[in-house]
Amino acid sequence: MSEFEPPRLLRNAHVQSILASLRFRRPWVRRRAAALLAASEEIVLDCGEGVRLQGFHSGQGRAGEPLVVLLHGWEGGADSLYVLSAGAELHAAGFAVFRLNLRDHGATQQLNRELFHSCRVDEVVGAVRAIQDRFRPSFLGMAGHSLGGNFTLRVAARAPAAGIRLAQTVAVCPVLDPAVTMARLETGWFAYREYFRRKWGASLRKKAAHYPEAFDVSVLPELKTLTTMTAHFVEEHTPYPSLADYFAGYAITGERLAGLQVPSAILISEDDPIIPARDLARLAQNPNLRITRTRYGGHCGFVDSLRGPSWTDKRIRELFVAALART
Repeated sequence: MSEFEPPRLLRNAHVQSILASLRFRRPWVRRRAAALLAASEEIVLDCGEGVRLQGFHSGQGRAGEPLVVLLHGWEGGADSLYVLSAGAELHAAGFAVFRLNLRDHGATQQLNRELFHSCRVDEVVGAVRAIQDRFRPSFLGMAGHSLGGNFTLRVAARAPAAGIRLAQTVAVCPVLDPAVTMARLETGWFAYREYFRRKWGASLRKKAAHYPEAFDVSVLPELKTLTTMTAHFVEEHTPYPSLADYFAGYAITGERLAGLQVPSAILISEDDPIIPARDLARLAQNPNLRITRTRYGGHCGFVDSLRGPSWTDKRIRELFVAALART
């Protein structure tokens, strides 16, 4: 356990989970991220096999400068507040930052014909390899939140075989067992599932507007839950024979991280309403994986100041600064 002690009024898990992304914080976050955004350059990466992913590179103006790739959560994007907030801390600490959008996220539905799904880790591996080849950083790190944290750890597990020289990764409240997370969303506070149903539905309609011959979104009103929506699109648009097989495809429990060679850290709270911390016991034991658990924090919250960086922003910066010092 590590101490994260927000003010008493901010200790509720739902308050923490919502605060990290509330719009009224955007002016403060963007003010802190002014240098990051001023240096930002849009780049579309060739990830192999015809896949293109978009991202934004904010450099420091030095050749071979240390670089950290940041990855958002499901239905987030490179401009999500928690991504900008973490990126601002890293950029201020001297790192170049690459904010990567997953397929169909961040208004990129037009880039690839096929739909996003959470088992598409190979293209994210391809994106990180393309970033490494393009910028040739002296140090390469990666951090992600929620589903982005899950992708980050899976990329780390594949990095050596893919020729990616990751020195450190950090996953904030990563999805551990997707089946458990889906059950939490369906049975927990309605606001979370309605948020994701609304965001995902809007994304699917944008996709259909670009590729009307490939996607029929007229069925969406009949799919009343996240589970039925997911099951429909797994059946129609993935190679997985069942929802259980699909969830197993991107779970990181069991032996999935047993061979992890990249120093990696998980930051997670005991009161996360979406990712139960008890599932950490189901991860493979690995000396390269360090886990920090806090009593408070909610899901990707860890907010102790409405205007300043979150606790995880500062912890991410500390972890990468320490990793850089070791290289």
